[in-house]
Amino acid sequence: MLALISLLTLLPSALSAPIFGLSLGSDADPATGATTVVSLSDVESSLLRPAQFARVAYCSTKSITTWTCGDPCKALGNVTFLQSGGDEGLIPLYYIAHDPTDESIVVAHEGTDSKNILSILNDAKFGLVDLNATRFPETAGQGIQVHSGFQQTFERTADGLLAGVQKGLADFGVKKVSVTGHSLGAAVATMTGLFIKNNVDPSVEVTVTGFGLPRGGNKAWADFLDQNSPVTFMSNQNDPVPAVPPRFLGFQHTSGEIHIVDDSQQNFVNCPGQDNENCVTGNSLLKTDVGNHKGPYFDDISFGHSACPDGQ
Repeated sequence: MLALISLLTLLPSALSAPIFGLSLGSDADPATGATTVVSLSDVESSLLRPAQFARVAYCSTKSITTWTCGDPCKALGNVTFLQSGGDEGLIPLYYIAHDPTDESIVVAHEGTDSKNILSILNDAKFGLVDLNATRFPETAGQGIQVHSGFQQTFERTADGLLAGVQKGLADFGVKKVSVTGHSLGAAVATMTGLFIKNNVDPSVEVTVTGFGLPRGGNKAWADFLDQNSPVTFMSNQNDPVPAVPPRFLGFQHTSGEIHIVDDSQQNFVNCPGQDNENCVTGNSLLKTDVGNHKGPYFDDISFGHSACPDGQ
C-alpha cells in the first residue's frame, strides 16, 4: 500500500490542476455530517479485541500456529488456533481462531509486508474491476466494482478460509464470526466478511473491523456493504493509506469510520456517512504522516512485523 501512495504523489505534476487538497476530486460530494465524540471506553469495548487479533496477523505462521507470538498473543489470553493459510507474500497470511472471551470464531488477515515486493504488488494493482458475481451472486447487475489487487488477494484463499470458518462454528457451537485486519488485511476483510455472511446460517452474526483501511471499490460497492455487511474502520490522524486509491479514480469508502484526532490515543470521533470530509477524507495528502499508519492507535496498539518478537 505504501508503494501505491508513492506512485500517487507523482500525479500532480502530470495534471493541469492540483488533485491533493481537502477534496481528492470526485463528481460525488463527500459526506459533511458533524462528527460526534467517541469515548476511549467505547472504543476499547468494541475495537480492542479485533485490533489485538489484527496485530497478531503480522507475526510468523509458526508463532501463530503454536500461539507463541509473545505479547501480542498473551494479550488475547486463552485463544485456540484453528487454521492458517497464505505464504506471507503474494498470498498474505490469514489465520482462524476461537476466542472464548467473545464466544466467536475470528478471522484475521495480514496487512502489507513493506519488505516483500510480492505483497506490495497486491496493493499496486489498483484498477477497478467487476466484483466476481460467481462468489457474490446477489450483486450481479448492480455495477459493483472493486480494487483489482484486493479481489485477487481475497480469491487466493477464499474457499479454504470459508471451510475453516464453517468447521470452527460447528466444532465450538458459537454464533458469531469476527473478521479483522490492518491495511491490505482490512481491505481483504471486507470481502471475506461478506463472503462468510453469505455462506453461513443467517443466525450467525458476522462483524467486520478494519484499521488503516484503504478504499476498496466504487460507490456501488460501498453502498452494498453499508446495506448488507457493514464495516467499522479506524483511521489514524494523517495516515495517507485510507485516502487511497483516490476518489477521482472512482473509489469510495463505506460508512463506519472512527477517526483518531491526535496522538494522545484517547480522542476519537464518529464520522457519519461515506468519505466524511471532517475525518480522513478531509486530510491533505501534502501533510501526511506514514507513521500514523502503523500506530499507535489506542492502548499502545501498533501494527507491523516489528511488533512481533520473532521479527517475522
